[in-house]
Amino acid sequence: MFFTDAQAARLSAHPGRVDAIGVRMAPGADLGAVREIASAAGATTYAGKDRGKAEQSENLAAQSLLVGAGAAFGGYVVLLIVFVVAGTIGLSVRHRRRDLALLRAVAATPGQVRRMLVAEAALLALAGSAIGGPVGLLAARWVHGELVGRGFVPAGFPMAGGLFAVPAAIGTAVLVAVVAALIAARRVTAIKPIEALGEIAVEPRRSGPARMIAGVLTLMAAGSAGAFTLGGAGSAGALAGAVGMLYLFVIAVALLAPMINAYAARLLTPVLPRIWRAGGYLAAANLRANAQGMATVLTALVLSVGFGGSVWFLQDNLERQTATQSSAGTLAERVLTAPGGLPADAAREIRELAGVQAATGVRRTQVVVRALGGIEPVGAQAVDPEGLTSTMDLTVRKGALAELRAGTVALSTMQASSSGWDVGDKAELWLGDGAPVTLDVIAIYDRGLGFGDVTVAAETVAGHTAANTVDEVLVRGGPDAGTALATWAAARPGAEILDAATRTRLLSTDLALGAWLNRLLIGVMVGYAALAAATTMVMAALARRRELALLQLVGVTRRQIRGMVRAEQAGLLGTAVLIGATIAVLTLAAIVNGLTGSPIPYVPPLGWAAVLGGTALLALVSTVWPVRRLLGAPPIDNIGLKE
Repeated sequence: MFFTDAQAARLSAHPGRVDAIGVRMAPGADLGAVREIASAAGATTYAGKDRGKAEQSENLAAQSLLVGAGAAFGGYVVLLIVFVVAGTIGLSVRHRRRDLALLRAVAATPGQVRRMLVAEAALLALAGSAIGGPVGLLAARWVHGELVGRGFVPAGFPMAGGLFAVPAAIGTAVLVAVVAALIAARRVTAIKPIEALGEIAVEPRRSGPARMIAGVLTLMAAGSAGAFTLGGAGSAGALAGAVGMLYLFVIAVALLAPMINAYAARLLTPVLPRIWRAGGYLAAANLRANAQGMATVLTALVLSVGFGGSVWFLQDNLERQTATQSSAGTLAERVLTAPGGLPADAAREIRELAGVQAATGVRRTQVVVRALGGIEPVGAQAVDPEGLTSTMDLTVRKGALAELRAGTVALSTMQASSSGWDVGDKAELWLGDGAPVTLDVIAIYDRGLGFGDVTVAAETVAGHTAANTVDEVLVRGGPDAGTALATWAAARPGAEILDAATRTRLLSTDLALGAWLNRLLIGVMVGYAALAAATTMVMAALARRRELALLQLVGVTRRQIRGMVRAEQAGLLGTAVLIGATIAVLTLAAIVNGLTGSPIPYVPPLGWAAVLGGTALLALVSTVWPVRRLLGAPPIDNIGLKE
C-alpha cells in the first residue's frame, strides 16, 4: 500500500521520524563518506547484497533464532559425542587387550600399536561419516520444513547445502575417535612387551590415583556449583551453574565409576544371592571382579538417566510455571483482545463502561539490558498504572507496584538479581527502538515467567514501539459489565472477549507450540545418550562369549546364567538409576529454583515411570537378549574364542 507523505505522517507511530532513507548514488560517488554521515547520525548503512537486511526483518529474526539454537545444541552434541565415542572406543580396546598384548609380546613397538588403533578409529569414523553426512542433510531438510510449517522461520528463508557443516562434523568425529584411541591404547603400549600378557590376565583391581583425584575434584566442583545455584534464586549465573553442574556430575561419575561399581558390588553381595540364589552369587562375584570393566556401562546409563530426568522435564516446568503464574496473577475475569491490537486509549474507554471496576491495557515489548559483559533482550510489559493492582497480582516482594508511573520500572526477582538492581536503584536500559532510558526501580516481583521480567508504565514506551496499540485489556467488573463490554467490542471489528480460563488455555497452547523446537533438540540429545548406553551394553554383552561358555562347561546351568545376568543388570541399573536420578533431581531443582525461587520441581505423573521403564527396557534389549542368544550356541564352540 502506498500513501502520500501527509497521510503516511498521520499513520506513523513516530511522527517526525522516518524508518529508512533510500540513497541512490551517482557513478563514482564515495560510499565511505555516506557511511560516515550515517554512522554519525546513529544509523546503520546497508549496501549491495546487504540491502535486503533492511526489509527482511523476519529473516533476521529467523537467522538469530537458528544461530542461537544451533550454537547451544551443537555444544551439547559435541560433549555427548566425546562421552559416547570415547567410551565406546575405550571399551572396544579394552576387550582387545589380549590381542594387543600378544602383538607387544612378539616385538610390536608401542608406536606401531598406537598407529594401528588410530588408523582403525579414523577409518571407522570416516565410514560412519559417509553414512551420517547424507542422513544429516536429509534430516536438516525435514527440520527446515517443520520450522517453516510451525512459523519459526518464513517460507522463503534459505537453507544452505551444508558445504562447511558436513566437513566440520566429519572432522569432529574423526578427531574425537583418534584421541579416544590414543588414550585407550596408553595402558597397553606403556608396559614392557614381556609384561603385556601378564598385565591382561586379570582385571585391574583399582584405578590409578590420577583418575581418583580428578574424579574427587570434579565432584567437589559439581557440589560447589550446586550449592551456588540452589542458594542463588533468580540469578542468571545460577541457571548457567545448574547446566554446568549436570555435566560436572556426569564427568565425576565417569572418573569415579570403577570405585562406585566396586562399592555398589560390596553392598549388593549379601542381597543378590537371596533373590537369584546361585545366579545372584555369581553376579555379585562378577560385579566385584569386573568393576573396572563396567565403568563405561555405568557412565552411559547415568548419562541417559541424568539427561532424560533433567533436561527433558525442564521444558515441562517452564511451560507449567509460565501458565500457572499467568493464571494465578491475573485477577481480571475478562480479557479483551484483537488480531491487530486495540487502541491505546481502549482501557480508558472501558473503565467508563457500566459495571467495570478496573481495566488495564497491556502492551508486550522488549527492552535491552546489560548482562555478563554484553547486552541481551528481555521480555517486558507496558501497562496502564491506573487500577493495575486490581487486575494483576505480580506477587511483589519489595516496594509497591502502585507507585508505577512514567520514569519508573518494576523488575522480576530473576532480572533484579542478574542485573544487580534493588528498589531505589537507577536501572539503565534501552527501549525497543534503541532509545536509552534511566528508570527508578520501585518494585521487585516473583511472577516474571507469566508477565515478563520488566514492567513499565505505558507512558515510558509511548512513541518507542512499532504500533500505538495495546495487545490486550484486562477487565475486572461485576455481572452487569458483560453487556456493556459486548456492546463496546461489537463496535470494533476483530475485538474478542475471553474469560480468564480461556486465555490461560490459549497461552498453554502457544507455549506448547513454541516449545516444539526445544523438545526436538532435547529429544535428539536424550536419544543419543540412550543410544550410547545401548551400544556400550551390547558390546559388553557380546564380549562375554568365552566367560559364559566356561561357566557352562564347569556345570553352571543356562537358567543360573540367565539369573546371573538379570542380577547383574538389576545391580548395575539400580546403581545407575539412583545416581542418575539424584543428579537429575539436583539439576532440575536448581534450575527451577533459579527461575521461580521454589526448589521443588514438577515432574509429570508418568515422567519418572517413562525414564525408569525406558532404562529397564534398554537393559533388556541390549544385554539380556544378546546373552540369551549367546547361550543358544554350544559352549564348546565359544570356549576357544578370544576374549
